[in-house]
This record gives sequence, structure tokens and C-alpha cells, in this order.
Amino acid sequence: MDRQKLEAQLAELPLYVYDFIDTKELVFSSRVRYICETECPMYNTNWACPPAVGTLEECRERVMRFSEGLVIATITEVSDIANIQETLDTRAPHEEITRQVLEMVRQQATETLVLSTESCTHCEHCTYPHAPCRFPQRMFPCVESHCILVTDLAEKRGIDFMAGGNIVTWFSLILYK
Repeated sequence: MDRQKLEAQLAELPLYVYDFIDTKELVFSSRVRYICETECPMYNTNWACPPAVGTLEECRERVMRFSEGLVIATITEVSDIANIQETLDTRAPHEEITRQVLEMVRQQATETLVLSTESCTHCEHCTYPHAPCRFPQRMFPCVESHCILVTDLAEKRGIDFMAGGNIVTWFSLILYK
């Protein structure tokens, strides 16, 4: 990976921060999956979320097939951080930036895996669990669906994700070979 070339391209985007990572740094936790199961309304409703993405062990194995990656973050402001719908409605610009970064990485990589913020909203009605995903190439499972502690990664890398006020920080991981 020609990081210098990629960094020049990344500088053109409205990213809050980016950093190259070694996947050995990632911490996987069943607690993250428990939160999905007990608090997220998207659990068991689409191909980008648990249980469709697999068990914690399957997710860990999928991620660890890659030794390197790129973490990117964007920030946005909402009028009320406690309004979950308003907060979720700000994901689309982050997802578009994730797609742009993915294309940059694909110029130099032979294989990629993207984990982002999506609980997938591409189809009005998901085919899960009755038929395969209609657009698997457009769907990015969320980082948390793979039981990754994003907060741990951010803290290790010095990424301030608790900006305070009504600031939302969105993360994506683009893993590559």
C-alpha cells in the first residue's frame, strides 16, 4: 500500500481523522453483541446486522484474515444528541465518504472488507432471512456487528470521539490486503 499516495487522496475529503491500523490492535467483545441484541431495533432484521453477520468467532475470523486496515471518522452536529432518529439520519454523508475511501483503497488492494455504520438501508424491505442480499457489494455491516470495541481503538489511537455537545462521531474500518 502506497500510504503517501493514499494520504494525499484522503486529504481531499472532509474526514475528521484517519489512521492506519494493524488488525491485531482490535478488541472483540461479546458485550458489543449483547448491546446489539438487547438495545438495537435493527437486530435480526437485515443482512448487515447480527445474527446474519455470524457469530462473534466467525466475525473475528473474517476480520483477522486481514492484517492491515484504515480507520476513518467523520463528525456531524445534530440539534439533540439524545434524539436517536436524528442522529441516525446523519449517517448517509459518512457512508458516502466511506465509499469514496474504499475506491481509493481498492486502487491498491487485492481484497477489502468494509465495516461501517450501516444497519443497511439500501432496500425498503430487506430480503433477510428469506433470500440472499440483493446488493451485497453496496452493504457494509456495521463495525459493532462484528463485536469490535470501536471506543478501545479510538482511545488507543488518540481519537477524541466524545466531542461533547451535540457532536456525533461516525467510524468506518476499511481492511485490506
